[in-house]
Amino acid sequence: MGEDGRGAGSSFGTQDTDFEWSQGHRAAQASSDVEIFRRVWRNEKAAPEILPYDHLLLQRIREQILLMEDTLSTFTGAASDELTLSMYRMDIDRTMFLLRAYLRIRLLKIEQFAMHILRTEELWERLSQQEQDYAQRYIDILQKHMEQTVLSKLPFGYQSMLRQATSSEEDDMIPEPTLDTFVFCKSKEPIGSLQLDDRGEEVVDMLTDDLYILRYRPVKRLLETDRIELV
Repeated sequence: MGEDGRGAGSSFGTQDTDFEWSQGHRAAQASSDVEIFRRVWRNEKAAPEILPYDHLLLQRIREQILLMEDTLSTFTGAASDELTLSMYRMDIDRTMFLLRAYLRIRLLKIEQFAMHILRTEELWERLSQQEQDYAQRYIDILQKHMEQTVLSKLPFGYQSMLRQATSSEEDDMIPEPTLDTFVFCKSKEPIGSLQLDDRGEEVVDMLTDDLYILRYRPVKRLLETDRIELV
């Protein structure tokens, strides 16, 4: 019986050790991606326009969630520390919340600026394939609804979703993001003098880790090149 007892104890000890190593290894791998994704979420939340969809990062985040869930299901019935398992579950919940919040923000922007995104190649290419499908379906449904309920009842010459009248020279009925809105941003490196207007009358000297309140338009390229982050 003593040998059986020692054997059982050794088995559980090995499981605990394997679990702790697996947990530590995967947690270290996931933490960097989660931190990056948290910055991506903050940027998306603060930016007035839709930002590029990072396919590889989102794929890794989803894979890490699946791995963590699989690890939990494997070790839930074992003699593992319940507190450790609870903390692991909490990490999964936090990551899932972050993922849902990020995708929800992007869907709201797609619905708000769907026509503008569809007509702007640079913005269209920022969407994932699923987002492109969603945007196209959304526009099709919206056009059909507007034609049946509103446009068909208007006088000739005013039945367009894109222009106030057929005599208009440009599509002036398409909502676009306000790129001159103010955002909070932090420089990730010494950028130096940044010109804020076309005439060069407004200039700011951007230093590493300093916080600024600036219009989005002049800093958008810095955001795209990962030299600043929004907060």
